[in-house]
Amino acid sequence: MVRYHDAGQNRDFTFLTIAFHLTALEVANLYMNRWQVELFLKWLKQHLMIKRFWRTAVNAVRIYISVAIITYCLVAIVQHDMHLKCLTYKVLQILSISLTDKTPLKDLLNKTNINDVKENLTFLYRGCLTNT
Repeated sequence: MVRYHDAGQNRDFTFLTIAFHLTALEVANLYMNRWQVELFLKWLKQHLMIKRFWRTAVNAVRIYISVAIITYCLVAIVQHDMHLKCLTYKVLQILSISLTDKTPLKDLLNKTNINDVKENLTFLYRGCLTNT
């Protein structure tokens, strides 16, 4: 049992743990920062379009999240370098349905209407459902 007094909030906390190798302050910090983990997972789901993990092994999840973050960062870099005014999410949507298109990226992003992208994604999603 670990007891911790947070002077900033003037509150006492009691935590139960089996992590005997950690100090009381480390245990308290882990529990107090758990909300940051929840916010990070929420951000992953919203911005990286991760709906579920196909595999649940720790290494598979790490690879999946790493690839999603790298993809997001690359798109953000391209967006910044091309001085695009649209949201990164919109660019990701456009790219997801245009992977085999040979149109130059700048033209593709400037001419695409976000409503068309949503309609195409809905069509593709429905098509996947009917083919399974």
